[in-house]
Amino acid sequence: MGLLKAGIGALSGVLADQWREYFYCEAIPVEILVTKGQKRTSGRSSNTKGEENIISNGSIIAVNDGQCMLIVEQGKVVDLCAEPGEYVYDMSTEPSIFYGKLGENLVATLKAIGRRFTFGGDTGKDQRVYYVNTKELIGNKYGTPSPVPFRVVDQNIGLDIDIAIRCFGEYSYRIVNPILFYTNVSGNVSDRYTRDQIDGQLKSELLTALQPAFAKISEMGIRYSALPGHTTELADVLNDVLSEKWGELRGIEIVSFGVSSVKASEEDEAMIKELQRNAALRNPTMAAAHLVGAQAAAMQSAAANESAGPAMAFMGLNMAGNAGGANASQLFAMGQQAPAAAPAAPAAPAAPVAGWTCKCGATGNTGKFCAECGSPKPADENGWTCKCGAVNKGKFCSECGSPKPAGTPKYKCDKCGWEPEDPANPPKFCPECGDPFNDGDIQ
Repeated sequence: MGLLKAGIGALSGVLADQWREYFYCEAIPVEILVTKGQKRTSGRSSNTKGEENIISNGSIIAVNDGQCMLIVEQGKVVDLCAEPGEYVYDMSTEPSIFYGKLGENLVATLKAIGRRFTFGGDTGKDQRVYYVNTKELIGNKYGTPSPVPFRVVDQNIGLDIDIAIRCFGEYSYRIVNPILFYTNVSGNVSDRYTRDQIDGQLKSELLTALQPAFAKISEMGIRYSALPGHTTELADVLNDVLSEKWGELRGIEIVSFGVSSVKASEEDEAMIKELQRNAALRNPTMAAAHLVGAQAAAMQSAAANESAGPAMAFMGLNMAGNAGGANASQLFAMGQQAPAAAPAAPAAPAAPVAGWTCKCGATGNTGKFCAECGSPKPADENGWTCKCGAVNKGKFCSECGSPKPAGTPKYKCDKCGWEPEDPANPPKFCPECGDPFNDGDIQ
C-alpha cells in the first residue's frame, strides 16, 4: 500500500505542477523590507492543487518599480531581476509540458515522477520567490542620548578645542544589494521581514558612527552650528564610516541625513563666544572701541548713582582710568601706527639680452662668431654700424637719424628672405617667390 500511495502521490503531484504559475507582489508597504511572492489563483483557475513552493518552468513573475525579485531554490539564490516588467523563469528544474519542446518535457516529467516516488510522493524540493523593497526608506528618526564629542577648529583665532554637542534629525537608507541583504539579514523568511526587526540596530550603529563622522567634518573646517547646511557631506562621511557594516555586510547605504537641530552645552557655547570676543580685541582699534563703549556705560551708571553723588562717582571713574594700562586714545594711536600691508610691487620686466642669438641657443653674442659653438653670425642679423655706434638694418639710423653710408648695396628678398650667393649682384627676380629685386630689397 505504501508504494502504491507513493506512486499515486508522485504522479498526481507532478501533473498538478505542470501548470505555469503567475507570481506577483502587491505594493510593498514602507515598513516591509522583504516579502514572499504570491501565486495568483482565481475562482476560474484550475491550478489549485499544485505545491506551494514549486515554480514550474516557464512561470511568469511580475516585477514593479522599487522592487527586486529573488528566486531561491533549496535555500540558495539562483536568479534575480530588478527591472520592472514581466520576467519568465525558464531555468527551473521543474518541467512543464506547456512550455518548451513537448518531447523533452515529457521525458523530464517522467524523471520528475520517478524522483518524487523516491521521496514517497513528496516534491523533495523547495522553490520560492521573494521581493525586496529597494525604495528609499525615509522617516528614520535619530537623536544622541548623550553628548557626542565634536572638534571645533577656527583658524581665524587659532582655536582648536573639543566640545560636546547633541543633534537630532532623520535619515533615510536604501537596500542597494538585495542578495547581501537576503543572505546576511533576512534569510529564508516564511512570510515577510519588517523594518522594526533591524531599525534599532541600524540606529545604534549610526549613533556610534557619528563621532568619527563629526571628526572628519570638523577637519573640513565646518562649525557645528553650520551642520544643517552640510548634510550632503555628512551623509557621504557616514557612508564611508559605515561602509564595512552596512554596505559590505548588509547591502545598505545612507541616502540622506537630515539635521533638525544641533546644540552644544551652555558652558561650551559661552567659552567659545568669550574666546572669539577676546581674539577680536587683539586689534588695538577694536580694543579702543570696546573700551570707549565700556567707559560710556560706566559714565551713565555713575550719573544715575544718587547715593554717592555724581561728583564722587566721576572721581572714582577717573581714578580707575589713571590707575594703569593704556587708555582709549593710546589704543587708537597704536591702531593707526600699525603698518598697513603694502601692496606687492609689480615685477620688473626682464632686461633684454644684448647681442644676437645663435642657432645653438647661446645668447648675448656680440662678435661675428658664436662664443659657444663658433658658428658665424646669421646673415639676417648683419647690418650697418652708424657713427653713433648703433647697429641698423634700414636706410637711416634708429638712434640719431643719420643716413646709411654710401657703399656697395647688399640685397635680400623682402618677401621670402632668400639671399643670393653674391649679395651685391642679385638676379633680377627672386628664384623662390618671383619678387623683383629693387631698392626695397637692399639691407
